[in-house]
Amino acid sequence: MPDSAQVHLIDDDTTIRSAAPRLLRAVGISCADYPDIETFLTNPSGPIVAPGCILLDIGLPGRNGLDAQTSLTGLYPTVPIVFLTARDDAHSSIRALKGGAFDYLLKPIDAALLIPSVRSALSRSSELATRRQAADQDAELLAKLTPREREVLLLVTKGMLNKQVADQLGTAEKTVKVQRASVMLKLNANSVADLVRFVDRQGLSDKK
Repeated sequence: MPDSAQVHLIDDDTTIRSAAPRLLRAVGISCADYPDIETFLTNPSGPIVAPGCILLDIGLPGRNGLDAQTSLTGLYPTVPIVFLTARDDAHSSIRALKGGAFDYLLKPIDAALLIPSVRSALSRSSELATRRQAADQDAELLAKLTPREREVLLLVTKGMLNKQVADQLGTAEKTVKVQRASVMLKLNANSVADLVRFVDRQGLSDKK
């Protein structure tokens, strides 16, 4: 787990805001706490980044945890939410999990459950951040291609030879050869297999 990993506890219960950070810090996990959603969203220490997780009380006064879940997930897609609740409410737990919650823990806080859950959430956050970074890099590479190079990319990854691509596009084979080389260079690809994997990652194979 990276040293930069950060847990964000949002709970109006001062007892919880004292106990949970103490438990987490005892095992080397940094934890900041907030009494409500609004305070968290206006956090002066800067943007919330991965790896991290949000420990969110369902029963917050005003805008409760479930009401805030969708907006928090949209704002921080790589920061999983672990819900905390004092009531074992099946309806709330189902709603939370269907909304993408990473976990759902009952109060009073049990260190034997809290710490493994948080560690798993932080590991998940690291994975999500890595995938998002790779996807962003792929998108930047794809944007470098001209519209015709994108056509060549899709046809090549269908298994077509240069002559077949040229016939399909109504152009010269030597032109396709140059465009194909340009695609390979711009996408940092060494083989057709690399291009196929790139197309699959971008979901372009479903649009052929």
